[in-house]
This record gives sequence, C-alpha cells and structure tokens, in this order.
Amino acid sequence: MEAAAVAAVLGFLLLAAAGSSAGDEAREAAAVRALLARLLGPGPAAAFSVSVERALAAESGLDTYRLSGGGAGARVRVLGSTGVAAAAGLHRYLRDFCGCHVAWSGSQLRLPEPLPAVQEELTETTPNRYRYYQNVCTHSYSFVWWDWARWEWELDWMALNGINLALAWNGQEAIWQRVYLALGLTQSEIDEYFTGPAFLAWGRMGNLHTWGGPLPRSWHLKQLYLQHRILDRMRSFGMIPALPAFAGHIPKALTRVFPQVNVTQLGSWGHFNCSYSCSFLLAPEDPLFPIIGSLFLRELTKEFGTDHIYGADTFNEMQPPSSEPSYLAAATASVYQAMITVDPDAVWLLQGWLFQHQPQFWGPAQVRAVLGAVPRGRLLVLDLFAESQPIYVRTASFHGQPFIWCMLHNFGGNHGLFGALEAVNRGPAAARLFPNSTMAGTGMAPEGIGQNEVVYALMAELGWRKDPVADLEAWVTGFAARRYGVAHKGTEAAWRLLLRSVYNCSGEACIGHNRSPLVRRPSLRMVTTVWYNRSDVFEAWRLLLTATPALATSPAFRYDLLDVTRQAAQELVSLHYGEARTAYLNKELVPLLRAAGTLVYELLPALDTVLASDHRFLLGGWLEQARAAAVSEAEARFYERNSRYQLTLWGPEGNILDYANKQLAGLVADYYTPRWELFVDMLVESLVQGIPFQQHQFDEKAFWLEQTFVFSTRRYPSQPQGDTVDLAKKLFLRYYPRLVAGSL
Repeated sequence: MEAAAVAAVLGFLLLAAAGSSAGDEAREAAAVRALLARLLGPGPAAAFSVSVERALAAESGLDTYRLSGGGAGARVRVLGSTGVAAAAGLHRYLRDFCGCHVAWSGSQLRLPEPLPAVQEELTETTPNRYRYYQNVCTHSYSFVWWDWARWEWELDWMALNGINLALAWNGQEAIWQRVYLALGLTQSEIDEYFTGPAFLAWGRMGNLHTWGGPLPRSWHLKQLYLQHRILDRMRSFGMIPALPAFAGHIPKALTRVFPQVNVTQLGSWGHFNCSYSCSFLLAPEDPLFPIIGSLFLRELTKEFGTDHIYGADTFNEMQPPSSEPSYLAAATASVYQAMITVDPDAVWLLQGWLFQHQPQFWGPAQVRAVLGAVPRGRLLVLDLFAESQPIYVRTASFHGQPFIWCMLHNFGGNHGLFGALEAVNRGPAAARLFPNSTMAGTGMAPEGIGQNEVVYALMAELGWRKDPVADLEAWVTGFAARRYGVAHKGTEAAWRLLLRSVYNCSGEACIGHNRSPLVRRPSLRMVTTVWYNRSDVFEAWRLLLTATPALATSPAFRYDLLDVTRQAAQELVSLHYGEARTAYLNKELVPLLRAAGTLVYELLPALDTVLASDHRFLLGGWLEQARAAAVSEAEARFYERNSRYQLTLWGPEGNILDYANKQLAGLVADYYTPRWELFVDMLVESLVQGIPFQQHQFDEKAFWLEQTFVFSTRRYPSQPQGDTVDLAKKLFLRYYPRLVAGSL
C-alpha cells in the first residue's frame, strides 16, 4: 500500500473526531479541573490553571499538551488540545516535576512547596491518533460489580494516562431486551438467553448464553444508570466511547418467532456443551440481519447518543461455518452495513484476536476477505496481543486497514508478577516503522486489571512517546522512587532484579496467565519451569524488607512488599511441589511427608495470613463487591455465586477451571489448600499401599471440594487483619535461610 494511501486512511480517522465548539473546549477544561480537585483537593488544585484549545493541535490534528509556569507564587499552566490531552499534561507534570504517582493500588501525591517551575515551556504531541483501553473481558473479570464511585476513579485514571478511546458496553443487555421484546420474544425467553453478570463478556461475543443467568430486573436499571454517567464523564474529557453493535448472534427463541430464518448453529466453546454455547448465527443474506442490526443500534444511540465507533466480534474464538472468502466477506459486510444504515459515519472497532487464536483457519485469503469487506479507514483493528504475537507483521499491516498496537498482558485477571517490558517498550516504535504502516494508536487491553502496575505505567507513557525508553533500568528505578515518594537503594536494587527476571519475559511462550501449581488443581504432571531465575525474586524480597524502616508508611510500598512476598510464596510452592513429586516417584515416604507437609500445613496457611493483612487481597472484599450490587439478599447470594464460579470452576463442570485464579485470603485457605491436602493424602496413601496414584479419582474428589466452595455461604472478612510488614518478615525468616542453605 502506498504511503499516500496510508496517510489518507489515517487522515480519515483524524477528521472523524475533528470539529467541536468552544463549549466543548470549556466543558473539557472544567472536567479536568474537577478531576484535579478530586485528586489533590481544592486547595492544591488552585495552584494549577487548566485550559483546552483545539488550535493547539491544528497542524497535526493529534492530541497535544503544553506545560509552563510554576515556581514561587506562580500557577502551573496546563493547556491541552482536548480534555484528555490536558489531563495527560497534568499527569506528566505531577510525575516528572513533582515525583508523584497515580496507581490502582494507591497514589503517592506529596507535592513540593512551592510547585516546581517549568523552566522551558514544554510541548508534547502524541505520535498517533488513539490511546485505547480495555478488553471485552475486562468488563467481566474486573469491572462487573463496580459502582459509580469506582468507575469515577477509573475514568480519572484513564484521563490522566491519556486514554482517548475505550469501550463503553454497560447497559447493552437492557437495550437488547427492548429489541427482543419488540421482535416477539417473551420475557422468559430473554431471561433464559442472557448469561449471569460475571459471564456477560462471553455472552456479548456469542461464546455463551444462559450460563450463570438470568439477569435480575434491577441489574438492567443499574447498568443503564451507570452507562449514562460513564458516557457523560468520558465525553466531558473528550474521550471517545466505543459502543456495541450487532455481530450476528441471536437467541434460539427467534427461530420460534421467525421459523424461516436462515441460521447456523456454531460449535461449542470453552468445553461448554450446547446448553450454554453453540450460538446461533444469522446468515448474512437473511433479511432479518439488517433489521435486527439497525433496530439495536437505533435504540442504543437513541438512549446513549454516539461518537460513531462501534465494537462487534462475530467469530471470536469460534470457527466460522465456512472458510470460503466469499462467505467471510459477506458476514463481515453485513455487520458493517447494519451499522451505517443507522450511522453513516460509523467506524467498526474489531478485535484482531480471532486471527491470532485460530491461525490454522485464518489463512491469507480468509484474513483478506474480512479486512477487505469494509471500506479502508472504516475498520479499526485491535492488534490485541501485539507485545507477544503481533498480527500486523503477517497481514501487511492489516492490508491497509488502520490498527492499534495493543498490549494484552493479563489473561483472567490473575495475580502473579509478569511482564515483557522490553517487548512492550520496543513494540510500538517498531510497528510505526513497519513498511506502509497503518498504525493508528497504542492500547492496553488486559482481560483483568489491578496488578503489575509497572507494566501499565510504561505502556501509558509509550502512548505519548515517539521512541522507546532508552534505559529501562533507569526508568524502573525512577518508577519506584515516584511510587514510594522517595529514592531508596534497597528498592532500586529490588526493582532492577524484578526487571531482569519476572518482567523480562520474551518469545512466543510469554503468556500472561498464571499456571503456578499453587493455583491449579494438583497433579503429578504440573510444569514448574519459569523463564527467570527464582533467586532474583527471593533477593528482591530481601531487598524490599531492608527498606521497611524507611518506607513502611507508604501504601504502595506495603502493597508491593505483599505482592513480592506472595510471589516468593508462589515460587516456594513450586519448589516444595517439585520435591514432593520427586520423593513420590522415588517411593521415598519421609521426604514426601516433609515436603508436602511443609507446603500444605505451613506455607499455604502462612500465605493466607499475609494476604489477609491487605484489603486489596481479600476474598471477602471481592465477594462484598458482588453482594453490594444487589437490591435483596436473594440477589446478593446469586451475585456472590456468580463471582465464586468465575474465580474457580468458571463453568458448571469446571469447564475453564481456575482460568480466573486469584491469590486472595480466604481463597487460599478454603479452596486451594483443601485440594492440596487431598492430593497429599492420596499420594501418601498410594505410596503406603503400593498402588498407582489415581488422577481420575482425585479429580472427582477435588471437583466435590471445588463445588463445596462455590456453593458455600461462608462470609469472609472484608477488613484486613495483621501487619503486612511483620507477617512478611516472619515468612521471610522461616524460608529464606533454608533457600540460602539449599535445604528447603
């Protein structure tokens, strides 16, 4: 594709968002000033002057901010071409001039007095149109139970990190309900179709139906309310909300109303049978397709307005009924045609995950058929897992369609230190320099948030950088100093070790999903190898503990100390499991009892106790979020069970077992530990009786334990107990000397 054509495609996307009134500029500036007051308080916020002027980006059309002023008696002036740009400029000042840090786990906002002066006026322009955020799955793994207060904080975080494009998918089931009723479905048929709240992401992509449902009436009302507030705040910052659109999946009940409808039942997904998967896909040529698509989008935009970008995924992790390019092109074109029937300015936001997930199906002809079925510039593709397995390099930059280079990073919202910082750092610049690149932005697309914040801090910063960070080691030590509010030799050394170990994953095997034996149903076949030297984690643990006298009052430091302690315990579980397995295979009873006994009766209880010292690692807090979303006790129990299922079995038969694993106090004690106890007991029994270990028999018994946890009504503390520093030290003193001596 010629450079001029590439420029034309990307230029279309700039024009699509251009043009706004002085009223919009004033509203966006007011939104950033309000954010500043929420972040710092009214007094400190008064030391800043915030304004928005579109003309700042007149030449490039790309988001731009300018910083100036500050110093004794002078206000810091922040000017942005949009509200998001102004917020990003504000964040740049707080980060680089004041040494502040804004984070999910706790912000460090100690401002110097007076505020440092910007000695030379600083102007920064983003190299690309978009900084995208979210994954369809994030809405289920992380956002599902949020109230407005939590959403407000997240939207502030998004603005400060320069996000200007994000999914806004709350409340869509309420709109679908209106459409389905208008088409003749009964309320009971609709209730039977929708999944439960914790599984809506996969209902929305056509992977599932019914499982975990039905949705209560109150759910629809609350989600409509939230969606209106979310959209209002996003638009007040100048962000672009991407709304959902019709992808072609329909409830089976529509075949009752329209018996002649042309549908194909797709295959099963995620080890679910057809009671919960095997969705019905409407044929692209069926006259009902444009009717349903336009009905939904018309009702949706009537309720929520529009910013002309819509997300839809027809074949996410599902094989199409035909590999014929003509069919794939028709299926794609029908989705787009339904969009532009209602909104002639529509741009389709497509997750490129389908091409990555089933590469054996999506050959060059099939990929080209999908990408070529929509006019260039009207399909915006998310290269969802580009830090590990980029698609743009094998599709000639998506055959001329604009794309966003995304970092996926986390699958299932797991805990576990993980990152590929070097790949993340180099990836966007490489994509920008790719021949005839149609890269239109950068993105963060985790399935679950609230972990490994260093990875997201770097990715957000890269959205405003033309080049990679030159020295990642210096960058990460600066990150630690801002995070804790002070530089410390111990923490700097610890972070350098983490950078070269857990945050230095490379190659195609790098997948951000925790498969540690700790969080998996035990077997004798579990893999314990890791891509890093475990001794680096243990040494980082020791170094962080040396900093506790100076930093113990920092909430972010306490979080990191606990997180590294948790990681160290995870490594210890792997080591003890390896010793127990070796002892069993060598038929050595005493070493088996020693290693397995330490794992089950010392290490796991100690880990649970440490986790219980921080509210961010409490099962009780997780479940209380779900219960708080309810309007009755019956609803609260229903939501809690949805949440318990997602964390553990995922489906009724352990269909995607432990995929969304977390390391939470209560979950370790009452879910992971009983499985390990059973496993150890059966290993010992096998050895004593001289009979082979029966994995199938163990799995059956383990499933009963897992179900027992899911259906339990036990309440867990939602307030922390114990002191993180003291408990981390105790765990360290118990195990570190054994590690050094080589005698676990």
